[in-house]
Amino acid sequence: MPRKVHNALTPMAVKAAGAGRHADGGGLYLRVQQGGARSWLFRSLVGGKARDVGLGPAAGPNALSLAAAREMARELAAQASKGEPIEGKRSKARKAAAAIEAAGKAKRTFREVAAAYIDLQENGWKNDKHRAQWRATLEAYVYPHFGDLPVSEIETTHVLKVLQPIWTVKPETASRVRGRIENILDAARVQGLRSGENPARWRGHLKSLFPEPAKAKAERNRKLDRTGHHAAMPYAELPTFMADLAGREALAARALEFTILTAARSGEVLGATWGEIDLEAAIWTVPAARMKANKEHRVPLSPRAVAILKAVQPLNTKGIASAPVFPGTKGGGLSSMAMGMLMRRLDRKETVHGFRSAFRDWSAETTGFAHEVCEMALAHVIGNKAEAAYRRGDLFDKRRKLMEAWASYCGSAAADRANIASIRKVNG
Repeated sequence: MPRKVHNALTPMAVKAAGAGRHADGGGLYLRVQQGGARSWLFRSLVGGKARDVGLGPAAGPNALSLAAAREMARELAAQASKGEPIEGKRSKARKAAAAIEAAGKAKRTFREVAAAYIDLQENGWKNDKHRAQWRATLEAYVYPHFGDLPVSEIETTHVLKVLQPIWTVKPETASRVRGRIENILDAARVQGLRSGENPARWRGHLKSLFPEPAKAKAERNRKLDRTGHHAAMPYAELPTFMADLAGREALAARALEFTILTAARSGEVLGATWGEIDLEAAIWTVPAARMKANKEHRVPLSPRAVAILKAVQPLNTKGIASAPVFPGTKGGGLSSMAMGMLMRRLDRKETVHGFRSAFRDWSAETTGFAHEVCEMALAHVIGNKAEAAYRRGDLFDKRRKLMEAWASYCGSAAADRANIASIRKVNG
């Protein structure tokens, strides 16, 4: 019967041993490879089969001493004698790393997963407006409800809290928000961050709870007014509204005032950059890519519109041409919700888009400007009798006179207030 080896190695022997395996006893071995690398092994019988378990290096900066290796071998031998599974240092490290990774995945919030999804996808999106809308809608509608909730814990009840308040009020926005939540949660499932059905799925799920987006939109439009247009402020109320708006310091107030004075769409204003602005010539040139009709649109700027731009220009501290004219607090342009939220704070039920209707009503009912001039001011594509004029140019000079008259009308209440104040001051 072979003699049992017990504490056969010495520290000097560990350093001097040649290539091969060297038994120390109790299942502990020193393994020396041909290149000189040294490591500790523990050999045990598991189910009648020999199994080697690595304990760690026997040389180098992180080396286990002979005494430490013997202590680890004794602990593993005791476990093996009780029938308990034994694990080496590397196996434990791998399991610990896996546990840490799993814990990290379990804690990944919806906000974090959404940010990563947008970063990955945005290069394939067609324009800056689309990118801004993704971030703005999530910030405004989703994050307040479950932005900081682990993505693995999001259920249908959470999604309903987001959609129920806006589904019939803002059906288009609500439908987009639902789709964006669904895409992000699908991406989370693919990454192993969650499992099960997607709580934002439409077919076979949310469809049974909400009316179709098209029906919700039609009902919303019916409630706005009989024609189905965006609720518009009567133009007779605009001068007083503009005077109140001019007295507010918020950037959203300046953006809304500029939007009204230019009769532009809110997306065109929020996406405007300083490279599009010529302050000296008082012209704002919106590139075709950002226009609904996909045609470049030159906007003549009234003196008040220019004054607004000069007031916000210091916000572009580095003078970057691509910087947004109306910047947001977290980079990029002002949120697409900012002007709408301002309207609600002012206790107004009209939409921002409705100011274009107010402009069109004012121009048709109180001015002598030609139909095609007014339509071009709104960047509408026109034809028929005006087609020849449209092809020759954009009636820019006539439109400048129209926009200056519009700005004068919008500012008439403020001018009246200033005149009254001046008279009172003179009269003591």
